[in-house]
Amino acid sequence: MLRTLQHQIEALWPQESKLFSRYALPRDARILDLGCGTGEVTLRLAAIFPGAESVIGVDLMPELLAVARQRALGREAAVTFEQGDGFALRFPDEYFDLVVCRHVTQMVPQPERMLSEIYRVLRHGAWAHVLSEDYGMLHFPERGGVDPDQLWHRAVVPFTKATGTDARVGRRTLPMMRTLGFTHLGIQYLTLDTERGPREEFAGILSAWRDGYSAPLAEHSGMAVGEVREMFDAIIATIRDPNSYGVWQVPVVAGRRS
Repeated sequence: MLRTLQHQIEALWPQESKLFSRYALPRDARILDLGCGTGEVTLRLAAIFPGAESVIGVDLMPELLAVARQRALGREAAVTFEQGDGFALRFPDEYFDLVVCRHVTQMVPQPERMLSEIYRVLRHGAWAHVLSEDYGMLHFPERGGVDPDQLWHRAVVPFTKATGTDARVGRRTLPMMRTLGFTHLGIQYLTLDTERGPREEFAGILSAWRDGYSAPLAEHSGMAVGEVREMFDAIIATIRDPNSYGVWQVPVVAGRRS
């Protein structure tokens, strides 16, 4: 997890950081980073909005929060981290000016419940910023007779169904938010490919996934662990090959509480 989060932020943040200027927050804004992980984005949000009254990172995993608190030592006084459940936030209604939720919707069952909590704690007119992964939006060519597209269809989708989650939630996030009452909805795509950003950061994400998920993906798909790893290895080889091309389109959905 630590490897994945670090590579993801380095690969995606140069594009994603530009999106935050559109929210036009008040100087004394209250900001929530829900599913903050190791706090990397929480601290970066505090730097983007230096006048914020508070920037709070919430995560369910104490191991990740320990890393976040260590990173925050000697940093922004407005930043705090706490353990919490995204399905039952402790904050009152209409409390935050911005809620950021990144790389979480694909990890939880019933993501609409978490999106509903985000809506509840937003002030009227405030924004939600939701980076919602979709594993049907990774595209890589065949390599050495291996078709990487089969990895997502044959292994990842069955695995997420078995865990009650959705490997393709990215394409459902905007409709879910519309149903919950969000307005001014819009979707942008962070294009993580072999032509934008460091190839090694992109390869690092897939390497971390391979090392952490090959066994459970094999278990739930009926594929052999070696076959799963072979598909990951084909993708990683494509990313590292300067004559090849691959891409992951990562949806970011923004919406306001009416």
